[in-house]
Amino acid sequence: MNVNWIKCQGDKWCPLENVNLSDVDEAGVYIIWYNGNPGRVVRLGQGDIAERLKAHCKDPNITRYAKNGTLLVTWAAVSSQRDRDGIERYLANGWTPLVGDAFPDVTPIAVNSPW
Repeated sequence: MNVNWIKCQGDKWCPLENVNLSDVDEAGVYIIWYNGNPGRVVRLGQGDIAERLKAHCKDPNITRYAKNGTLLVTWAAVSSQRDRDGIERYLANGWTPLVGDAFPDVTPIAVNSPW
């Protein structure tokens, strides 16, 4: 499945700490990572994008990884719960996130990488 991974102004990845979510009103999947050498996926998930990312901005289990590099985020709108479950499973299989381990036990749905 092809999804449209969101970038911020200037075609750059969105910094988690100050991403503008005021116009984000969709459900979908998201990835939080830190850049660096090497970079790592910190958290991924699904649901109400704005709600979930606002919560993650305040979660010390996630924000502590900012010491390793800037925390960045991207997301893609996915309306179907079934598709979100499968995509989340696929992403978790490919990039074992540092935070979170309760991913849907469903058949993975392959999705294009944001990178």
